[in-house]
Amino acid sequence: MMKKFKIIPEELISAILLSIMASIAFINVISRWFLHLSLAFTEEITIHFFVWMTTLGIAIAFERSAHLGMVTIYERLPKVSRKIASAISAIIAISLFLLVNYYAIREIYMDMTIFKMESEALRIPQWIYTMGTPIFSLFVFKNIIKGTIKEFKQIDKEAK
Repeated sequence: MMKKFKIIPEELISAILLSIMASIAFINVISRWFLHLSLAFTEEITIHFFVWMTTLGIAIAFERSAHLGMVTIYERLPKVSRKIASAISAIIAISLFLLVNYYAIREIYMDMTIFKMESEALRIPQWIYTMGTPIFSLFVFKNIIKGTIKEFKQIDKEAK
């Protein structure tokens, strides 16, 4: 019997970004080795993609309940207290990412209007790179909520 294959968007995007990063890093190494020429743009792309992948990785961790926690104390709490702790944890995580997005959106606005910043190597408007943070944070918000609901169901299941 075949296992049903489910495409998870944040994992797919991460895989694509990682593939691009590995490919251009490899091309840069080959270029340096054979042509004695360093491709400066590769560093620019890999750094920004790494930030995007970090945000996606956080989203994946929340979906899998793989984020850091104080499990020793948490597991000893009664059912209601564990639900409260999970809710507080979700509220703190959402608040943190709202704050991150506030500053990212503020930076995007300033880069688009006041500074008109461009990247060093490719001369791409800097706000395009920064835009990845609020966009990929949508996956983080979704998975915080999804993970908290899953945690509540797990607490109810354990109580029975």
